[in-house]
Amino acid sequence: MKKNLTTNYDDRQYMISEDFELFYYRDTNPVKRTGLHSHPYYELYFFLEGNVELSIRQKNYSLSYGDIFYIPPNTTHGVFVKNFDVPYRRFDLWLSIPFYNRLVEVCPDLSYYPDLVMKENCHLIHTERTAFSLVLNRLYSIIEEQKGNRFGRDSRILILISDLGLTINRLAYEQINKPLPSQQDSLYKNICTYIDNNIDEVLTLDRIADHFFLSKYYLSHVFKDNIGISIHKYITKRRLTMCHDAIIAGVPASSVCQQHGFDDYSSFYRAFKKEYGISPKALAQQAKLEIAGIRNDKDIKG
Repeated sequence: MKKNLTTNYDDRQYMISEDFELFYYRDTNPVKRTGLHSHPYYELYFFLEGNVELSIRQKNYSLSYGDIFYIPPNTTHGVFVKNFDVPYRRFDLWLSIPFYNRLVEVCPDLSYYPDLVMKENCHLIHTERTAFSLVLNRLYSIIEEQKGNRFGRDSRILILISDLGLTINRLAYEQINKPLPSQQDSLYKNICTYIDNNIDEVLTLDRIADHFFLSKYYLSHVFKDNIGISIHKYITKRRLTMCHDAIIAGVPASSVCQQHGFDDYSSFYRAFKKEYGISPKALAQQAKLEIAGIRNDKDIKG
């Protein structure tokens, strides 16, 4: 991360801003810390690196990259650094209660995870690297907007914070509501059916995920676990099979690649030869010879 986006560590436990404060910390030396404490605002803690333990409501967690903690107002918690063999890096986002309430009033879905935390005491979301990168992109963008003075700065920050909140709530929802193995089995089969039914159209991971109302990262994970290859590779293989059959049937290779979703002939040629060990042209010639041979056999027998 750019050095000018880092924040000097400050152990204050009160907000200066009326709405929110966001910090990116990178500590390499021991400093005085607050210990167990609470504060009258919401805190979202995003862990990047370090040898650290977080304590909340008498439970201790050893942190790993991608951990997100949600800390409601007036909840006792503390972060304890065991050593500085590696830098201690994290983001801290503070939201005032009135600001949080205004966000939820506009977008009620932002309260899904906070409400669940209060009921179930489940403060931790552990994310995979791909999903966490989405979260980090939003955090970086908020800090960059704060340090700039472009037109629409405040509106952009509000949108980014709302988007960040929705992303976290989605991650929490999908982590808590994972389908059972039998449901996963049904899901990957339904994905295959959807792909086969729309194979000649533009099929992106976003489009497929939107169709099933699921995160594209979760969708990719379930599909690869069951099929053994990525969704993209599966789509390519299905299209190549259709192209292969069409060429044998006598359709020109140049027409085939356009009909079955390949953007250009060169990418189609490379994928086809890698899959079948023969070029489309050579396959077409081979198919013609085989058809001619069958006809000759029929003529001789006739």
